[in-house]
Amino acid sequence: MAKVTDMLAIVIRRLLVTHKIDWTEKTKGILKAELKRRNVTYGQLVEKLAEIGVEETDVNIRNKIARGGFTAVFFVQCLTAIGCQTLHLGA
Repeated sequence: MAKVTDMLAIVIRRLLVTHKIDWTEKTKGILKAELKRRNVTYGQLVEKLAEIGVEETDVNIRNKIARGGFTAVFFVQCLTAIGCQTLHLGA
């Protein structure tokens, strides 16, 4: 029985390694999808962020989203600025 348990543990570890999620890409994809869903360009996002008191430039927005390495604060600011009240992260 121990061998079966050990083999199962090995299979699970391999599955976890082969199906790792790239969190940066996932987060970037979520933000880009929400912008696209609402037909909001980066230029429009700059304007909408300014309306809630967040100063960004077109270039900064483009770079942050392309990198995907932005803060949770920036992510929530963007979602708030474009009127996103609910978010479905999927499976």
